[in-house]
Amino acid sequence: MIELRKSEDRGHVNHGWLDTYHTFSFAGYQDPEHMGFGPLRVINDDRIAAGAGFGTHGHKDMEIITYVLEGELAHKDSMGNGSVIRPGDVQRMSAGTGVMHSEFNHESERQTHLLQIWIEPNVFGIAPGYEEKHFDAAQKRGQLRLIGSPDGRDGSVTIHQDAKVYVGLFDGDERASIPLPAGRRAYLHVARGEVSANGIALKAGDALKAIDETQLELSQGRQAEVLLFDLVGR
Repeated sequence: MIELRKSEDRGHVNHGWLDTYHTFSFAGYQDPEHMGFGPLRVINDDRIAAGAGFGTHGHKDMEIITYVLEGELAHKDSMGNGSVIRPGDVQRMSAGTGVMHSEFNHESERQTHLLQIWIEPNVFGIAPGYEEKHFDAAQKRGQLRLIGSPDGRDGSVTIHQDAKVYVGLFDGDERASIPLPAGRRAYLHVARGEVSANGIALKAGDALKAIDETQLELSQGRQAEVLLFDLVGR
């Protein structure tokens, strides 16, 4: 079964300093039909204005992945981490027993465009953790590059859940496929551009849920950047 989630059907709020689309219920956007997908709980498509950001706030028992598409994002947390993440960087923060952090776009003119992803963990009450890796465009070109996994394989960040996260760049004749064994489900999010997934045309902001499918095949990309979540079925 394949279900399409159109970009315009997502929750949308523009706070001025933050223009954001919510794939799943979040904050003031509540939709009982879209509370998450398996352990995938949040995909927020955020555009943060220059000189603005999220002040210090807390999280607990959540795997939080930040993926910057444009601009840069300064991060500080109560674990003592401080860094600036840019396109190609993948940041994983395990909130565990509790962590405080802030995220700011300190640029004077350019907005920051990012995806913030929450994945519910399969272990609770662990010590907070932080990890950051860089994956350049060549590693993602015409293929699905693993960027997050339960065991940190192939240089990916480690996620405390039976979930794998891939990123790919597709244009022209480039294509890739991923098998979906029994008991697995997939969620594809198009971050930008256009791409076809199992013959279904998708544009930026669109997403696709795949349940009981044997594989997911991507083709006919037009400057497409996609994130694919391979998730335990439940």
